[in-house]
This record gives sequence, structure tokens and C-alpha cells, in this order.
Amino acid sequence: MEDTLRYGQLKIRTVFLFCLIIILRGTGLSFSLNENVDWPALIKMIREEYPTVKQITTQQLAELLSTADKEKPLLLDARENAEYAVSHLQNALHAATAEGAVEVLKYIEKDHNIVVYCSVGYRSSKLARRLQAMGYTNVWNLEGSIFKWANEGRPLYKGGQLVHHAHPFNKEWGRFLDRRLWSDY
Repeated sequence: MEDTLRYGQLKIRTVFLFCLIIILRGTGLSFSLNENVDWPALIKMIREEYPTVKQITTQQLAELLSTADKEKPLLLDARENAEYAVSHLQNALHAATAEGAVEVLKYIEKDHNIVVYCSVGYRSSKLARRLQAMGYTNVWNLEGSIFKWANEGRPLYKGGQLVHHAHPFNKEWGRFLDRRLWSDY
């Protein structure tokens, strides 16, 4: 009788752990990639997961930043401290979390143009959606984010100094960044 009870408890624990893994994968807390995923597929996956988040291409952002007569968008870097410390877009503010973004944006009007980026666009889309929920109306995700920006030869900065490398995040995600642009991490 005791053995049957223990076996039943073990089965329940196993089912519980399996369900927990499925739930966590569904929340985006565990987002991994198939080796065959390329840029178009990755961008499609991000757009499907965050359909309410507006997207801006690297080309569109570069044109917007180079136009002298237009108000520049606020650039918000959603990556971790170590990633931001290696390089970032010029004049980008760092906010890896929604709480950090609230602090950075406390004096910014809710209708100001904000472009959020990360490594490939996943974390920044998540943060952009949170900002939308907080009432910001002109929030954009930089499609392909800093990896695509860097791969296209666009400028990266560390502080005010031009640099030529980016943090690859990890090997799985880093495959979207030209290997010659990898920093040591």
C-alpha cells in the first residue's frame, strides 16, 4: 500500500514538472531557437508573439536619426548592463526592465517617439509592449535590433566613442551577429 502511494506521488510530481515546463515555455520565459531559424523566420516569430508592437527597420531609424529638422526619438536599450557596457546606439539610454524604463522615462511625454532595442528584438518587443500598457503611445521596436544594425555597418558607441563590436549575448543568439563583430564576453 505504501509503495503504491509513493508511486502515485512520484507520478503526480512528474506530471506537475512537465506541466510547469510547458507553462514556462508558453510565457516566453524560456525562448530558445531551432538551429535552422534565420533572420526572416526570427523576425516573423517576434512579430507574431508581439503583434501590437510597432516595428521600425534599421534603415528607417538611420534615416530618422540623420534628418536634422525632425525631433529625434528617444532610444532605449533593453539589454543587460554587461551588454550595454560593450556598445550601444549613440545617445541610447539604458533600461533593461520596465521599472528601469519608468525611471528613465519619468520626464518624457507619453506621446514622445521611443525606439526600444535589444540584441535581436525579442526583449525589446517585450519591453515595448509593457510601455504601451503603461500608456506610451509612440513606442517602436527596432526590428533586428543592435545585431542587425551592427551587421549593416552602422555606428556603435561606448560612451561617446565609436566602437566596432557588440556583445553577442550568448552563442545561441550570437549567431545572428557577424562573428567579426563579437566582443569578448
